Amino acid sequence: MRLRTLPDPDHLPALDRRFVQERLAIELGPDDHKPRILMLYGSLRPRSYSRLATEEAARLLRLFGAEVRIFDPSDMPFPDQIAGDDHTAIHELREHAMWSEGMVWCSPERHGQITGLMKAQIDNLPLNMGGMRPTQGRTLAVMQVSGGSQSFNAVNTLRLLGRWMRMITIPNQSSVAKAYDEFDGSGRMKPSSYYDRIVDVMEELVRFTILTRPHAARLVDRYSERKTAGKALDPAADLSSIATASQKRSA
Repeated sequence: MRLRTLPDPDHLPALDRRFVQERLAIELGPDDHKPRILMLYGSLRPRSYSRLATEEAARLLRLFGAEVRIFDPSDMPFPDQIAGDDHTAIHELREHAMWSEGMVWCSPERHGQITGLMKAQIDNLPLNMGGMRPTQGRTLAVMQVSGGSQSFNAVNTLRLLGRWMRMITIPNQSSVAKAYDEFDGSGRMKPSSYYDRIVDVMEELVRFTILTRPHAARLVDRYSERKTAGKALDPAADLSSIATASQKRSA
């Protein structure tokens, strides 16, 4: 399985637990199972700051009651490189996407943009896959790390891609400037406003995932797709028709 093992999953040295609200689902929606979050990062360097930031986010998500999977893209091919996308890395990425209810995308900013590796992972997720949709209706949090001053080019691109993939991209986002200064020798993020922002983003992701997951299919239901598929609505089952029926009768 192309999933990374999260080191020290319960060790959160930069977090001040006095201010942590662990039960984020209260009054937002059914909490019958853990939110399922797939995490993608965009660098293969041995000391990859996008991976380290993703791991910090994963530990927080676990604390907030989510189940996380961190995809390992080390042998991810480029789109169209393999005939019929017949590569185990692509198959597994799509399986994890179908499993997920939300995602985290974290890319380094390179030449003012996301990395090719980050784009390759997203491009290998189709909008429609045999009638199944690996991204539509899922929540998304976007993050970036930079080698220089703070920038938002990568998160802006990831936000655009999330919208294109018909995902519910949450309002908050994280951009870590001079990432080489923000992690200690063991790869753990130091206490800082950058770390606090990641906490904020993961809290918000969990809340939005719980809030929207009972309605995800309804939120991305489209007239054009129903028309293409030839699926006419049944007025007896269509909630909008039922809700307006009494108004039509009185008129």
